[in-house]
Amino acid sequence: MNPRFSTFAAMSCLLVAVACTADAPAPGTSDLTRSLLAQPAGDGMSTPLAAIPSVGEAVPDVPVEEIGFNRGRIEAPVKVIEMSDYGCGYCRQFHQETFPTLLTQFIDAGLVEWKFVPYITGMFDNSLAATEAAECTYVQSAAAFERLNARLWDDQSVWKGADAPAPVVRAWAAELGIDMMAFDACLESDSQINRIASSTALAREIGVRGTPTFIVIGYPPLQGALPLAVFQDVLTRVYAATTGEPGL
Repeated sequence: MNPRFSTFAAMSCLLVAVACTADAPAPGTSDLTRSLLAQPAGDGMSTPLAAIPSVGEAVPDVPVEEIGFNRGRIEAPVKVIEMSDYGCGYCRQFHQETFPTLLTQFIDAGLVEWKFVPYITGMFDNSLAATEAAECTYVQSAAAFERLNARLWDDQSVWKGADAPAPVVRAWAAELGIDMMAFDACLESDSQINRIASSTALAREIGVRGTPTFIVIGYPPLQGALPLAVFQDVLTRVYAATTGEPGL
């Protein structure tokens, strides 16, 4: 695909029509392009992707700014997009071992805006239930989402191994003080499924090959549960290149 074309050129049909090609006209522009993702990924441990899953009857053209969960200041000079699946063990490792330090050192410090985009890789049967619960919690409260998000990573083996994951994650949501009637209505209506489907389509369209994948704007993508020092080095260098300042 020509780099001038949008990352989202085929988003509306990736999961529903194999005839849709990368040559389809772009509906808009984005600084997230195929030319960025064409560069080789890192050597971190990651979960390879399965066949394209079916997460909805149709996939709407949802801009990247309307999917995922943003942390940090919008004015932050460094932008990172994380593509992860709640069922991915290496994603869990990253969120438990590495992300807390990055949150304190870069995101809360105003240097980095971090967009976490959970999507369905097709590798884990119960991921959709976890992701939809997270989405429906976020609709009500960002703080409640953060607590459920942490629980989904910490107790990943519990919901992944459950025959019926939805009641498991619903019980956790009920502990957050949110409106459970609204939560249940959100799940019943699949009102957030478009965001999930669009996140999944975005990952496919930009060429994500495994989870977790980190797209640092202005730098080749990073893939896998890389050491903390790698992220610190990359984010510091991108910050310096973007602002002309040394960063941390």
